[in-house]
Amino acid sequence: MPAIKVKYQVDKEREDIAVNNDLGDAVAGKDGDRRTYLEHPFVGVGVVVWRGDEFLLIRRGKEPRLGEWTIPGGRQDLGETVRETAVREILEETSLHIEIAGLVDVVDAINHDDGGRVRFHATLVDFAARWSSGEAKAGSDAMGVGWFRLEDLPDLGLWEETIRIIRESAEIARR
Repeated sequence: MPAIKVKYQVDKEREDIAVNNDLGDAVAGKDGDRRTYLEHPFVGVGVVVWRGDEFLLIRRGKEPRLGEWTIPGGRQDLGETVRETAVREILEETSLHIEIAGLVDVVDAINHDDGGRVRFHATLVDFAARWSSGEAKAGSDAMGVGWFRLEDLPDLGLWEETIRIIRESAEIARR
């Protein structure tokens, strides 16, 4: 079994991270974001879905980063494995059925406020997957879906880590 790589992304300037989830009863931070100023990191699961040479992105349907393209995914539910989360989130957000091809990486996204306090901490588990069936349609958390090629990456305005994850997922999905 291959070793799991863990990356740490600490960003004091960035006000939002490309994670798609809703924490339900979590206490909102002073900025209204329900994922900020938590006592523990939350787990988000992202999936790069491949259909031939194209990968799927969603256009975010809510803040933060409303209207921006990102990898589909969301928060892991209690009692759910990360693989179950991946399959569920893709079905909910895109109406697609997928086959998980493998783990791409685990990334910690950490953001501090001006006082040095941890404002946001998400552990992001990213998978590569292959499209099995279905027609991509925007679900409740997305305002759009689109299939893209690797050569489109420079024009999409994605987070640097997202670009890396997409590129690495291409190799895993081809296996």
